[in-house]
Amino acid sequence: MEYQQLIEQALEKALPIKSAQWMQNNIPGPLNEAMRYSLLAGGKRLRPIMLIAAYSLAKEQLEECLPFAVALEMIHTYSLVHDDLPAMDDDELRRGIPTNHMIFGEGIAILTGDALLNEAYEICAHSNHPQTLPFLRILSNCAGARGMIAGQTADLIHEGEAPSMDLVRYLQYNKTVRLFYAAIVGGLTLASAKVSLVEAGKLYATAYGTAFQIIDDLSDIFSDAETMGKNTQKDKNRQKPTWPAAFGVEQSFVDAKTYCDEAINIAEQFGERGILLAYLAQQLLVSIPKQGGVYYV
Repeated sequence: MEYQQLIEQALEKALPIKSAQWMQNNIPGPLNEAMRYSLLAGGKRLRPIMLIAAYSLAKEQLEECLPFAVALEMIHTYSLVHDDLPAMDDDELRRGIPTNHMIFGEGIAILTGDALLNEAYEICAHSNHPQTLPFLRILSNCAGARGMIAGQTADLIHEGEAPSMDLVRYLQYNKTVRLFYAAIVGGLTLASAKVSLVEAGKLYATAYGTAFQIIDDLSDIFSDAETMGKNTQKDKNRQKPTWPAAFGVEQSFVDAKTYCDEAINIAEQFGERGILLAYLAQQLLVSIPKQGGVYYV
């Protein structure tokens, strides 16, 4: 995908290796290595791609939004590094390779997440884009204590409980949907898009993000580590407050398809410029895992 290649190049440029010196880019060498390890570990780059796709709904100068796409991916990566720590989800595998703390130790992994978070805001702060401040308001709200971190907190403190539907909706919305919201609404804000377009973007982000997390929950049950690039069966073993735990497995399959279809329908209303967003939702739809040999699509 053209946008993905663009993002990979920008991420590499953001944290280059200049030499084997102790200090690289004014960052201690071991920390720079750990940051690069997780940031450049692959992945679909969905959130930065969505930001660019949303921006392109209203503007064509894509290079203007690229630094913000990089910042968003840094924040997403920091959240994964911290989420994998023993005190959180205690995962040993991410994107098919050992998690950051398994390679560099817990201390450096914590600092890696801290560094990526701050590097993201520094990248935005150095931009002279006229919509930088509005974008930062969206990003910090979605990623902070009222957004993603709120969701992670709920996930942590309610582990081992029988989750209510309201709790899971709150958790999923904040833990997962909010960064997709930051991507779509942030991209449209950078493009100074019309209010009607922004409102439609909010609906798309909510539908896509909800479907994404439901499918992730189902994949933990019905997929495997090789397919997922991370260990499975963790949610059930740790009694995590997931969508299947609250709504049931069968209803989760139904809901996943419903939210995917909703995202596709919204994207198609964007016309030709919404083709990529529609494609992303269609790809999400076909990623719904199979149960009993049947794909629920």
